[in-house]
Amino acid sequence: MRPRVLFSGGNMKSKLWLPMALALWPLTADASTIKQQLQKLDPEERAHQVCVMKGIDTIRNQGKLPKADRLKTSITKPAKFTGTQVAAPGGAVRAKSHWYTLKFKCEVTPDQMTAVSFTYEIGPEIPEANWEDLGLWR
Repeated sequence: MRPRVLFSGGNMKSKLWLPMALALWPLTADASTIKQQLQKLDPEERAHQVCVMKGIDTIRNQGKLPKADRLKTSITKPAKFTGTQVAAPGGAVRAKSHWYTLKFKCEVTPDQMTAVSFTYEIGPEIPEANWEDLGLWR
């Protein structure tokens, strides 16, 4: 299974458009536009993406890493999607140009359009010397 990157599925247009829309979400993005883009993804990719969005919000809002800005679901172990759950035992989260190991479980609605819960554990910082091998960046 390939590593998951925020809004990595679909065609090149969605690969470029969705990350920009998410970054500008509070300023310009319309929720219906995000919904339309998510609907273009296959169910598993859609579940991963809504979990990424929920995860970043949850981690920021709970104060664990208030500057979290990226989350990947499959760094050292593949994430699994079954039914309405994404379980990621080998993910990573980035905050202030530092990556940390991350384990999480995320529950999504049956249509995979909304993440309804996100539980997680943040682990140790990932040494920068390992980033390239894991597909991470500054």
